[in-house]
Amino acid sequence: MVRNAWRRSSRSGSNGQCVEVRDRGALVDVRDSKAPAAGMLSFAPAAWGAFVDGLKKDYRHR
Repeated sequence: MVRNAWRRSSRSGSNGQCVEVRDRGALVDVRDSKAPAAGMLSFAPAAWGAFVDGLKKDYRHR
């Protein structure tokens, strides 16, 4: 992931309903792409990585 650049998932549809993620090094920020000015949530990189790994494992078992 590129540092300090917001990016959307490659699996996001064209309807605009997705989240954006930004790696700031010490924190990973997540926001709603439809309302970026509404704020964001910030996570420690290890916590974000564990969340993403869990999603990948769940997706593979479907």
